[in-house]
Amino acid sequence: MTGRDRFNLALAHREGDRVPIDDSPWQTTITRWRSEGLPAGVSPQQYFGYEMSGVGADLSLGMQPEVVEETEEYTIAWNSSGALRKNFRYSTSTPECIDFKVKTPEDWFAWKEGLEIGRDRVNWEGGLRAMRDAAEKGLWFPYRAATGYDKTQGVIGTERLLMAMATDPDWCADIFMTWTEMIIRSAEIMMDGGFRFDGAFLYDDMGYRNASLFSPQMYRQMCKPAHAKVCDFFHRHGLKVILHSCGNVSALIPDLIDAGFDCLQPLEVKAGMDLVSLKEKYGERLAFMGGIDVRAMAHNDPHVIEEEIATKIGFAKRGGGYIYHSDHSVPDNVSFDRYKYVMELVRKHGQYGA
Repeated sequence: MTGRDRFNLALAHREGDRVPIDDSPWQTTITRWRSEGLPAGVSPQQYFGYEMSGVGADLSLGMQPEVVEETEEYTIAWNSSGALRKNFRYSTSTPECIDFKVKTPEDWFAWKEGLEIGRDRVNWEGGLRAMRDAAEKGLWFPYRAATGYDKTQGVIGTERLLMAMATDPDWCADIFMTWTEMIIRSAEIMMDGGFRFDGAFLYDDMGYRNASLFSPQMYRQMCKPAHAKVCDFFHRHGLKVILHSCGNVSALIPDLIDAGFDCLQPLEVKAGMDLVSLKEKYGERLAFMGGIDVRAMAHNDPHVIEEEIATKIGFAKRGGGYIYHSDHSVPDNVSFDRYKYVMELVRKHGQYGA
């Protein structure tokens, strides 16, 4: 059975031979693992057998990138979506957003007036090569894109966006729907040009440590119509949709299901997302991906991570509907040997019929 088969079965709430596997180690984690035995030239996906790949299109604002300052520690540059960001060279962290070119509805609609999504938004050679490689390796190959609230905060800024959601909901709804329209148009172009996707993997971070960043009512008013439209598009092509949304988004789950999402990822434990209780409550209508606490991976006592995996995966895998992933990404305090043990446990406790 291939990884593609396992993903499709899990998303259909059916059992395969074992749960599918994917994960996201930090770049600094990979650097550490290289020094501890990860072979040169071998990616974590190859070494550990991650089973998902995927590509998307350029859905930026199409602005000209420009480096403003460059030092040994960091780079400050305008990106193609008009955000001035500070990126640190030797650490894995969220970039510091310093300024934005789009700050008002007038700025937004002036840019949108010239919006065109054409074939030039697609990396045809690299994308089709990645698709063929995924097919040869039996990987699940989705269309990938950031969208909604998460993509918008990277264009106009978090504080400005949250204020606008309270004071100018029509503007926010227009932005969110524009991303959906860009996703749909680019996916159509790619599929017409030879891409064959197994599903969609969309990124829209809407939570923080204790709750969602905005109320379910605001979600229904501004975000949900765009989410529903993009889910409907992929469903009409027979494709399941996985939503990546960091933080605690438990209050939004009924609406996420109603919007059409088939699976929720990554289920951050430190934010209060509990895989077992979520499976109990929503498991018949929603698949889950993630929920394994990376803090347990780094614990001095290896029995802590074994209990974490045996308990959670042992329950969540029942009847299908579960895909292994860490509860966000694997930080660099997790050693190579410990992570190898994690993968052994995932395969052991993720087996069906065992």
